[in-house]
Amino acid sequence: MDNQKFKSGFVTIIGKPNVGKSTFINNCLGRKISIISNKPQTTRNSIQGIYNKENVQIIFIDTPGIHKAHNELGKFMNKESYSTLKEVDLILYIVDGTKNKSTQDDFILKQFKKSETPVYLVINKIDLVSDKNKLLEIVLEYTNEFMFKEVFFISALKGENVEKMLNKITEVLDFGPKYYPLDQVSDHPETFIISELVREKVLYLTHEEIPHSVGVVIESMKEDDRNSKLINIRAIIYVERASQKKIIIGKSGQMIKQIGTLAREEIVPLLGKKVYLDLFVKVLPNWRDKELDLKRLGYK
Repeated sequence: MDNQKFKSGFVTIIGKPNVGKSTFINNCLGRKISIISNKPQTTRNSIQGIYNKENVQIIFIDTPGIHKAHNELGKFMNKESYSTLKEVDLILYIVDGTKNKSTQDDFILKQFKKSETPVYLVINKIDLVSDKNKLLEIVLEYTNEFMFKEVFFISALKGENVEKMLNKITEVLDFGPKYYPLDQVSDHPETFIISELVREKVLYLTHEEIPHSVGVVIESMKEDDRNSKLINIRAIIYVERASQKKIIIGKSGQMIKQIGTLAREEIVPLLGKKVYLDLFVKVLPNWRDKELDLKRLGYK
């Protein structure tokens, strides 16, 4: 492909937990590669989502939400977010349009000042704001602290103004190579995305009962010996306490069955085949503070 006709580049998505980063990237790609939860710090790894069109390839890096770290996992998540700032062509700073700027935002803005990478301010959740004057007040809070290249108002959930922003990003990117095949939407293997889908359903169904002490590992994934149209998946859900294991399994195994059912509904279209999902729950005490356990669960 002629690089003088094709544009490409890397764009990192930065923001506090729960501002809609994962919703935005899933909307851009038209499919789920990053899990969505109403709980903070859902995304734990920097996930690359690949937006492809005829003349452009935008590699989005969906980072963990920057937050005050209380354990080794939290430190890893923050390091993942900051490490991308100087390595990309553009930064999207997504903020919640229903909330005012906080001291945590001030801390993030200071990090931007250390980088020469251009930053777009993206005000998300505008569908939840009835008073548009409030949006302008919020924009001034941010622009008084940092010189953004552009400001966009979007609803990642509804898709409002997302295409407009993608067109602007395409406009400013340099001509360059096609980094990934045009049919690829993520740099992560299917096993990683599947483990994230299972973890999402745990967070969704257990509500406040299970905090972020849940990790999921795909122990095996292979085609059935007798049926080539069936994929057998064995996944381990790790928790830190026996009481959490009891909650995830549920009375007579009903909770873990429901987790499996919801996860399978999204895994089937991902793989394009029938899926047998076998879930197990194991206790791994304090795994978020142990280097070896973090590596085992894919966070180091």
